[in-house]
Amino acid sequence: MTIGRIHHINVVRLVAFCVEGSKRALVCDFKPNGSLDKYILSKEENIFLSYEKIYEMSLEIARGISYLHEGCDMQILHFDIKPHNILLDENVIQKVSDFGLAKLYPRDNNIVILTDRRGTIGYTAPELFYNNIGGVSYKADIYSFGMLLMEMANRRKNLNLHAENSSSTFFST
Repeated sequence: MTIGRIHHINVVRLVAFCVEGSKRALVCDFKPNGSLDKYILSKEENIFLSYEKIYEMSLEIARGISYLHEGCDMQILHFDIKPHNILLDENVIQKVSDFGLAKLYPRDNNIVILTDRRGTIGYTAPELFYNNIGGVSYKADIYSFGMLLMEMANRRKNLNLHAENSSSTFFST
């Protein structure tokens, strides 16, 4: 019900939902321009993004994430902010999507309890893996957003599967 009440220009709009036994599906508006990864990782000249456009896009995505954290009745922690989950509508306006890993929490709850890891490797905040770093909060989404920004600015994935050591797997040069 909470996701169905979300109305923000930078968050996908829920059209319908389906529950059949243990299977659940959310149906959102169709976004004809696909996802952000197609634009920031493309080598084609016809979809090249200027740094000015990347800056504008990053602000729109940040507004969507901020709305999830502060603009709803319940705080929505996404846990999977990445280029594939940012959809682009017919006007190339960014929409945060894919709430499959999201959790709802009271807005006054700064630290949340999770029983399982969430997110995509390379975008997942360290506190989701290491319990001794500290509690999980909205900052996990901010970490993922930072990784997204790095990919947007560099126009390439942050992941290097051919790195010589594990500390160079992400943020490789």
